[in-house]
Amino acid sequence: MPDSPRPIPRVLGIAIPSPLRRLFDYLPAGPAPSDGWQPGLRVRVPFGRRQVVGVVIECRDASELPLSNLKPIDARLDDTPLPEDWLWLCRFTARYYQHGIGDTLHHAMPALLRQGRALTARTREHWSVTEAGHADAPPGLERAPRQAELLSMLRQHPHGLVTQAVLAQSFTREQLKALVSKGLIECHEQPVTGGEAPKGPSLAEPALPLNGEQAAAMGALHEGLDAFHPCLLHGVTGSGKTEVYLQLIEAVVGRQRQALVLVPEIGLTPQTLERFRKRFQVPVVALHSGLTDHERLDAWEAAANGRAPIVIGTRSAIFTPLARPGAIIVDEEHDGSFKQQEGLRYHARDLAVIRAHRHGIPIVLGSATPSLESLHRARAGDYRHLRLTRRASRHAPARLELVDLRGRPRKGGLIAPVLDAIKTTLNAGHQVLVFINRRGFAPTLACHACGWLAECTHCDAHMTLHRQPPLLACHHCDHRRGLPDACPDCGSADLRPLGSGTERTEETLAERFPDIPVHRIDRDSTRRRDALERTLGEVRRGEPCLLVGTQMLAKGHHLPHVNLVVVVNADAGLYASDFRALEHSAQLLEQVAGRAGRSSHPGRVLVQTLHPDDPNLRLLAARGYDALAEQLLEERRAASLPPFRFLALLRLESPRESDVNALGERVAEATREHIEQRGLEVDCLGPVPAPMERRQNRYHMQVMLGADKRSRLHEAGAWLIAWLEAEPTARRVRWSLDIDPQTLS
Repeated sequence: MPDSPRPIPRVLGIAIPSPLRRLFDYLPAGPAPSDGWQPGLRVRVPFGRRQVVGVVIECRDASELPLSNLKPIDARLDDTPLPEDWLWLCRFTARYYQHGIGDTLHHAMPALLRQGRALTARTREHWSVTEAGHADAPPGLERAPRQAELLSMLRQHPHGLVTQAVLAQSFTREQLKALVSKGLIECHEQPVTGGEAPKGPSLAEPALPLNGEQAAAMGALHEGLDAFHPCLLHGVTGSGKTEVYLQLIEAVVGRQRQALVLVPEIGLTPQTLERFRKRFQVPVVALHSGLTDHERLDAWEAAANGRAPIVIGTRSAIFTPLARPGAIIVDEEHDGSFKQQEGLRYHARDLAVIRAHRHGIPIVLGSATPSLESLHRARAGDYRHLRLTRRASRHAPARLELVDLRGRPRKGGLIAPVLDAIKTTLNAGHQVLVFINRRGFAPTLACHACGWLAECTHCDAHMTLHRQPPLLACHHCDHRRGLPDACPDCGSADLRPLGSGTERTEETLAERFPDIPVHRIDRDSTRRRDALERTLGEVRRGEPCLLVGTQMLAKGHHLPHVNLVVVVNADAGLYASDFRALEHSAQLLEQVAGRAGRSSHPGRVLVQTLHPDDPNLRLLAARGYDALAEQLLEERRAASLPPFRFLALLRLESPRESDVNALGERVAEATREHIEQRGLEVDCLGPVPAPMERRQNRYHMQVMLGADKRSRLHEAGAWLIAWLEAEPTARRVRWSLDIDPQTLS
């Protein structure tokens, strides 16, 4: 029997893009969808004085308001709902991260869908030769030499050509149409993104042979291709994790399913795309912030319809719908870029695990320096722990050599023995990477007469001195001002840079090694599109050069000719107030060190420090990240900190210090009272000022919730949000609740 039609609901519960954590009731209007009203349909509705695009979440017969008070929708935008797996993930995300469902959906869909654009693929004309056109002497071309030339060219492209490619060869549309009328070629519309995959093998080039550890990892992954199978692929830098990813994806694509690959930075996307497209003949699409709105919608639609077997993207790509999900891979799973720090504060890695569980598919979390959360779950048996301990180059990973900075003069942040080591490496025909995690010329400008420091007028921070162009800039609020002619306090003209940034180190190295190219890679030097990839392309040619860069260079880039890595100052993150600072600093140092010695020559890593006797730094240098991570896990267990405890951080900010202080006190008092009344096993700490109390002319305060069970933490968090929404004084303060915060800043 055919399915009975869906009953027409009297009320639609619609998610509207707004900070309010609720649905809004509207009346259905106009013709019903062919399959009836259901969750996932987009509608255009009146909201206040404007029209907005919302998503139907509930279809019901009643509302808390009289039906006569409800407005009808203005228009229905879809005949079929947005993908069900996408809607489920958005609803889970809103619930887990205590965020409004409307704002969550708004964040998770491409901009053109938010604006009401239809979810349809852009197409282009695609021309190919018919069976008649492949005949030895097609009739009708004796007096049409250009048509004959066009047919001959198309014969050389068995998969056909798009219109632009044909016209670029000086042929015309009239000639194309003439061949169509003769039955010699045909034209069909092809999607711009994720077109039809070529028939035959999925590989464009053969897979590389695996060593014993890689083969064991692949065997373990093959065991779980049809089930939720979380694996931590813990491999030293250069151990061939990407080859394991590629061969897993080969197996997934061979089963006519799709793979989603998450990478932490947009800078890694071109490198990853190039390698994947070189290996596979099937369509590979990218999703990241560098795409235009049309390109992003095209890729999203191709993934949702299954035409894109391989999807590669940054953090927000976790919300990409897949028609036939087969595996999820999170590369550099430890990286902080996977955590959204504004608005919807989700963690893409954690959502990837939840999504893989929902689909019943394997997920691989890959890293040379896994997060303590992932290591803890591997130790507990929740994840399968796969180890790759050997580099493909067969050289052992370079160990850190601590270089004592105390009492030694520095130029551009570098001391004489380190400059000598750089010279020796360059003379041997190799490349050198100088890592300094501070862009600009110097951390600040100082008066040598009275000690004045250039401070931001909007933040509790010093302004960074830049030379290109010359100015002072705050890297927290982006406030900028020109360089002073004299000290504003004492009038002295003796103003000097204090410390070193990437620009100053670059200048020092260019003066010291005038015949060697110096490439600076930081956020300032790579603002132009493709600037990073062009620079890295020059570096990969292998000629001796110097690379000066920030942590942009530490994240997964393959630099086979770098044999010496110099860390200008390793101390910045060792003594910060954030309990995760040492973990993050150790990961960064180990990742930077992993850029050295990735090919046929062993590498060397020199780490300049004012604290060479620090026990944590010495442990990292002597035994590597794994040993330090084990120690940090035991310290976290003793201190009841994540991953042995769950946290939520309430952030309060206001331009009025009195408002944020008053609300912080009221929040903490009310929360403690509620916890005591309900007998919840939840701690409430604070209020305390944020590590940077004043930022962008706003004062920041924090209240921390902690619990041994997620359920208790979420119960307390939900109550807290409801209290804040009802509290009149909270309207004068901007607030947000961060579930599983990764930083305390």
